[in-house]
Amino acid sequence: MQIEPKEQNINITKNMNKTLKWSLVAALVIAVGVWGYFKLMPHQNEELAKAEGMPKGGKKVLSVDAQIVAPHLLTDEIPVVGSLVPDEEVQLSFESAGKITDIFFEEGSYVEKGTLLAKINDAQLQAQLKSLEAKVPLAEERVYRQSALLQKDAVSKEALEIVKTELATLNADIEKVKAQIEMTELRAPFDGVIGLRQVSVGAYASTSTVIAKLTSLTPIKIEFSVAERYSGDVKKGANLEFRVDGKLETFKAQVYATESSLEAETRSLLVRARYANSNGELMPGQYADIRLKQKEIADAIAIPAEAIVPEMGKNKVFVYRNGKAEPVDVEMGIRTESEVQILDGLQAGDTILTSGTLQLRKGMAVKIATLK
Repeated sequence: MQIEPKEQNINITKNMNKTLKWSLVAALVIAVGVWGYFKLMPHQNEELAKAEGMPKGGKKVLSVDAQIVAPHLLTDEIPVVGSLVPDEEVQLSFESAGKITDIFFEEGSYVEKGTLLAKINDAQLQAQLKSLEAKVPLAEERVYRQSALLQKDAVSKEALEIVKTELATLNADIEKVKAQIEMTELRAPFDGVIGLRQVSVGAYASTSTVIAKLTSLTPIKIEFSVAERYSGDVKKGANLEFRVDGKLETFKAQVYATESSLEAETRSLLVRARYANSNGELMPGQYADIRLKQKEIADAIAIPAEAIVPEMGKNKVFVYRNGKAEPVDVEMGIRTESEVQILDGLQAGDTILTSGTLQLRKGMAVKIATLK
């Protein structure tokens, strides 16, 4: 079947109209999309500049924290960690070996110096002592007789010296046995709290057998080490404060001794202080958070350590002036955990910048967010 030329032209016209129609629709959709994209995109305008902290001129304004310099008390302290150690502590043992016959102490009790704590069998020594003591009267009588006879020239002086020597030897033997008997007695060498018993009655104890531990808690010592650079500053009589876990209060102690030399491996100096601990509230073995005071400066110009910017071997601080950051060279003094003393470069009333210091440049526009 053949299509007439007239009908063919009509179909071509319809197809062209249809294509043109869809082309216009597509162009309209693209135009709307482009318009919406540019409408929603942020532009470099006053509103954007304000959002970014940027003035109309295009220079960025940095938001920073600041602090007004004011003289205040500055305490130079050395923070260290130490341990509480007993004033005296000993593992109690007998001086001689034998079977334990008596234990007189209660575990965890307070005992005074010289208190008899335990005893081992001394029956043989007691018998030996009685035997020797029984010979004393006869030996003394011999000395008396020989002295009387010597006055009458009935005996020689040598004979008198022999009996005197025998008496002296007898007395020396008695003292020796008494000393051996004392070695069978375990007595407290100082006042303190006795710990847990390690033996029972009837056990055989050698000279190395630990019976119990005796600890003196009043006073108590605080032992700590300081770095080599502080070793010359820590002197006898220096005051310190310390805290321990489980206690809210701060305790005060005083240095009473330092080691004679530095520890070779750590290059540190061992120091000991003493706290009265009169009520026995602190126990040996506790960790101590120590603040060793060096000096106090009443009206120090001190600023936060984060405000210091080291540069080319110098230290500088940025000061807020007329809305801009201006660097100032400073000379530093003592340094604490959070502050640095300024000896020169700042004065009371200056406003220093304490944040964003690595981004600051001379003459840079800044806006203070927080002022202390």
